[in-house]
Amino acid sequence: MQKKIFILGLAIIGILLIYIGCDDNSKSLGNFGIDIATIIPEGNNTYSLQLDNGKKLWPAAKAVNFTPSEHQRVLLNYTILSDQKDGFDHYIKVNDIWGILTKDVIELNAQNEQSIGDDPIKTNSIWIGGDYLNASFMFNYGGKQPHAINLVRNTLAIDSDKNVIELEFRHNSFESQSDKLYEGFVCFDLRPLRVMDNDSVKISVKVKEWTDKTNSKTKETRYDVVYRYNQPALKARTEIPIPVTTSNEYY
Repeated sequence: MQKKIFILGLAIIGILLIYIGCDDNSKSLGNFGIDIATIIPEGNNTYSLQLDNGKKLWPAAKAVNFTPSEHQRVLLNYTILSDQKDGFDHYIKVNDIWGILTKDVIELNAQNEQSIGDDPIKTNSIWIGGDYLNASFMFNYGGKQPHAINLVRNTLAIDSDKNVIELEFRHNSFESQSDKLYEGFVCFDLRPLRVMDNDSVKISVKVKEWTDKTNSKTKETRYDVVYRYNQPALKARTEIPIPVTTSNEYY
């Protein structure tokens, strides 16, 4: 079973701006928006994008090259060029685009328990949007070895509620000695967790977190969310990560 990890040379900076001077009444090339989107491959190395509010975007112009990967989550800087056209809500110009660490929920078992780890983090925000559980968090990165981040279904534990899908956010710091916190951002694909004949599922995410500034004490926190299939996000988020230096690898 493969698990993605990421290398963070600089902090991923938590940011504000979702829409900056970008609206349907003004298509000026000086206006732009910043948002999270999902890549939809269209063949021949082309792609469209879907925002978490359900809007579909066609990149009619691109200022940067990007190799699409199916269902890859990205941070998108874009300018609206048109209203609805050819089945898309907007034609856009892609000003810049950054890949976000995008992973599947995996099974934790006796064979991989040690490699998945159980080191604490500090949670900034956890929410569902675009069929993904999105997590912004802080972690102690010492700069020597990449950390592993996973969302798991723990087969070694007994579910406390059969009507809730119980998951665990897992972090392996590989004994990093740094007390300096960096910001991370990750998206987990929830589509395989859909229950047939239902239009939603309840999800509880257990997180081992620090309780003080010295990172010496920990607590267990649970985040309860509802995953409604294919329902757009009710409102835009105001925590948008801008990656400075990141890369994804497998191990």
